[in-house]
Amino acid sequence: MRKHTRWGGIVRQISAREPVVDILFVFLSVQVISIIASLLYPTSFRYLSDVNFSVMLKAVSVLGILSLGAGILMISGEFDLSIGSNFALSAIVMAMLTEWGLSAFAAAPVGLVVGILIGLLNGFLALHFEIPSFIATLGTMLFWNGMALFVNGASGQPFLPSSAFTSLMAGRIFGIEAAFLWFVALSIICWFLLHHHKLGNHFFAVGGNHQAAAAIGINSGRVKMLAFAIAGFCAALAAIVATARTGSVLPGQGNGLELQAIAACVIGGLALSGGTGTVLGVFLGASMIYTIQDILLLLRAPGFYLNIFVGILLVVAVILNQMVRKRRR
Repeated sequence: MRKHTRWGGIVRQISAREPVVDILFVFLSVQVISIIASLLYPTSFRYLSDVNFSVMLKAVSVLGILSLGAGILMISGEFDLSIGSNFALSAIVMAMLTEWGLSAFAAAPVGLVVGILIGLLNGFLALHFEIPSFIATLGTMLFWNGMALFVNGASGQPFLPSSAFTSLMAGRIFGIEAAFLWFVALSIICWFLLHHHKLGNHFFAVGGNHQAAAAIGINSGRVKMLAFAIAGFCAALAAIVATARTGSVLPGQGNGLELQAIAACVIGGLALSGGTGTVLGVFLGASMIYTIQDILLLLRAPGFYLNIFVGILLVVAVILNQMVRKRRR
């Protein structure tokens, strides 16, 4: 299904309804099986326990926030492999500022600015010098990893904010994990931005066919720079949520998160080539990864099993997405 925009159908937002339906069906099936297993074996498989739900909601929120930024950038036709390094460095800057006496409520916005600036720098390098963003951000990923070690060393950086800040970012609000509420709130904002605002049409347009977008007056470079900035912002926000919960940050804490975020997006129906995707798909993709991880932990399976299952799910998702796109041609 294709949705024509007000520019007479030149810019087209390709709906990812079918891949989202697929992942939604799989996700709900996994939930039903897990609930039944928990009811049958309440002592050995504690999926429905309050503690398990609390841990899972906190964990999925970090990857989910990171994935929303990565997803918008992928829809725009670009990648940022440095969001994991951005995650660590933004958190370290925030934690160091609080250690020097600055309030966490003032240090957190500085961390967000650091994340946005890193995203903008990545976009500038990729777009201005016409370097594939996959390669450009691979280089900046290594650079920001090194900078995190240079700034902080290999030891952990403590983060001891006020109780008010901790409650806002990592406590409970109306009985629900605050981290998950931040994830839901950001998902709603991104949903409105992508699917009910002209800027969303621009993201889909430059990712689907940047030449057609340029022909109707869309500044592809500016739109993609904004997407890089959003990815940087989301990386920093995810870092703040995670650091408020753990109370410290390590220089390598974000390593591997960039690949999990991309995997969550692809599992959720986003095309690697850009121009296709939904916020619901990203939400479900991130939730699916952590649901699988939670099930494996409850089953006391070795940690590497997660990589096996996520790898299988990722390949299957790509195959299904390719089949859907071929049917539409």
